[in-house]
Amino acid sequence: MKFSDIQSKSQVELNEMLKELQIKLGKLRFELANKSVKDVSQIKKTKKDIARILTAIKIEARIAKPKNK
Repeated sequence: MKFSDIQSKSQVELNEMLKELQIKLGKLRFELANKSVKDVSQIKKTKKDIARILTAIKIEARIAKPKNK
């Protein structure tokens, strides 16, 4: 998932995607513990996608609420 794709999403869509990816990461960790995961790199990719979404959410929050001087 590219950051440009994430930026075009609304706040609600980002929150939904974040929840889905966090659930997916939990399942992948569980599969890793059971040694049933086939593609270990999916864990790293999922973590990076979560980080991208959180970054987009924080950027939106900063734009919506500028600093008071």
